[in-house]
Amino acid sequence: MKLLSKFLLGLMLIPSGLLCNPAKIHASQVATQWYFGSWDCNIDGRSAKMQWLVVDDPQISCSGDVCSTTSGVKVVGKFSDNGGPWVPLAKLSANPTSLSIRYLGQEQNNWFLRYNVNSRQAIGWTTWREKRYPLSCANRRR
Repeated sequence: MKLLSKFLLGLMLIPSGLLCNPAKIHASQVATQWYFGSWDCNIDGRSAKMQWLVVDDPQISCSGDVCSTTSGVKVVGKFSDNGGPWVPLAKLSANPTSLSIRYLGQEQNNWFLRYNVNSRQAIGWTTWREKRYPLSCANRRR
């Protein structure tokens, strides 16, 4: 009787698993923000580049022999100073006209950009060793 109950329960679960498969979300489906994309920047007189990209970020979790995958996306930022290596950036906060950034290089610090909708440029500052330096960026999709 126990075996029959497990078999019937299994038959009920298989179709429900097929019918309840949630849709996946891909990076291309995320609403864009003003700071997304590739930027040409000037950091204290030096040329630089900044990028903010939305990438797929699937998560896999397992409990014993049973694993599940969750679809998701994340925003990834990076910065290259004067042709140097790309360094990760983290978004601390953002709104329609400003972006607070955490530079995740060897000497981590906070940066800030204010976006001008008319000029499509962002102007703000970086910090290094507790001193502020000018930062300005123009989006390449202009």
